[in-house]
Amino acid sequence: MIPRLFLLLLAVLLSRAAWRARPIARAERILRVSRVVSDLDRTERFYRDGLGFRTVSRGAADPSLTRLLGFGDLRAEELVMRLGAEEVALVRFERPSEAYPARSRSDDAWFQHLAIVAHDMAAAAAVLLARSPATISSGGPQRLPPRNGSVEAFKFRDPDGHPLELIHFPPGQGRPLWQGSVGEGPFLGIDHSAIGIASTARSRKFYGRLGFRVAGGSHNHGAAQAGLDGLADPDVLITALRPHGAEGPGLELLEYRPPGRQTPWPPLNSLATDWVTISVRHLRGGTPLTDGRRALALRDPDGHRLLLIDQRGGTTAPASGPAT
Repeated sequence: MIPRLFLLLLAVLLSRAAWRARPIARAERILRVSRVVSDLDRTERFYRDGLGFRTVSRGAADPSLTRLLGFGDLRAEELVMRLGAEEVALVRFERPSEAYPARSRSDDAWFQHLAIVAHDMAAAAAVLLARSPATISSGGPQRLPPRNGSVEAFKFRDPDGHPLELIHFPPGQGRPLWQGSVGEGPFLGIDHSAIGIASTARSRKFYGRLGFRVAGGSHNHGAAQAGLDGLADPDVLITALRPHGAEGPGLELLEYRPPGRQTPWPPLNSLATDWVTISVRHLRGGTPLTDGRRALALRDPDGHRLLLIDQRGGTTAPASGPAT
């Protein structure tokens, strides 16, 4: 006969395990990606003239959110820019930030890029390269093999070293949003933010608790991937994630095999610091904001920063003006 105390202890342990497995929230939409920069004027010119972004707002960053992210009372100015329907927030703190880690590579754990969709890769690359950015890819835009969708892509850096990617989807590839789209210039919008991870299984479990679903994936290797990444012999497992809603960018998990550098992780006030702001519902816990919403800052298993904002039944679109 099983002792009653043992059964009670087992019930408690199972209850705790079930609680830990409960969803943290339901991700509705990625609102924007924020990046720490050193010079807002220079960065604004690069994203505007080299990538077709337009300025939405510029002003003081919300101190309640920067404190929540761990910046304390450090004041910051925020520049919000938009391409198509997607946004990036560029944040400069009052004290100089630590430089982006030297000799960073595509397989580093802190790698996080923005993938910008081009409807014409040749035209987009010509506009971009006229700004003379630092490049990650070697030999110009790379066309991946048919097993990887015949996608064209090119990786480069902004003036502070943040990685970015130009991407062109051929017919039948990518989200329907990008098929046949033609904007005012060769750049259409932000398709996703890609992050370096150590374990696909672990990251899928974590982001599943936030309400993300797997929307696709591929196993990339070979000469074109080497040219794209600027690495000698990359082997990367890619998993595309989408939030519950149909709008906004997605998230992409990049598991390089073997993994790149895991440490040292850049400090908070570093130019390598990015965070993804996600509109969610049913947030467990969180901190009340002055407008009645709740927010939670957390890091994923590999250290990438996330800011969850529960809209409490309101709009999932960002408020006008700096809101990150």
